[in-house]
Amino acid sequence: MIEFKLNGKTTRFEGPTDTPLLWILRDDLEMTGTKFGCGAAQCGACTVHVNGVAVRSCQTPAASLAGQEVTTIEGLSEAGDHPVQLAWVKLNVPQCGYCQPGQIMQAASLLARNGKPSDADIDLEMSGNICRCGTYPRIRQAIHLAAEMKGGAK
Repeated sequence: MIEFKLNGKTTRFEGPTDTPLLWILRDDLEMTGTKFGCGAAQCGACTVHVNGVAVRSCQTPAASLAGQEVTTIEGLSEAGDHPVQLAWVKLNVPQCGYCQPGQIMQAASLLARNGKPSDADIDLEMSGNICRCGTYPRIRQAIHLAAEMKGGAK
């Protein structure tokens, strides 16, 4: 049995230790905010935080979760009022929306480490998150807005 915190609550997983976190979230815990994209950690749709760091849940085995703190899009902000979420809504970032939970989680991780990211910082950090709709300019703008909301400045 593997025990970890998920969105602040103790969670136990009793399946195979090589089960990817993505499938624990979606299949076992019925938390569908985290999306399956490529399964190879190349697209970012499955991004969650482990101990505050953005990781690809499709390649994060259950065995690595023991004693860790996992945050999903559902746990980023109970009220949906995290600055990144608010900026995404204000600037109408999503088109189809499929990749957006991963984009938001990646952006939140960036802002937790860098409260005043440059365009280059944002481009580098977000380069592993693919948006088939091409909302990259709005994503960058929303990250700058979220930084301002958090007290940073562009």
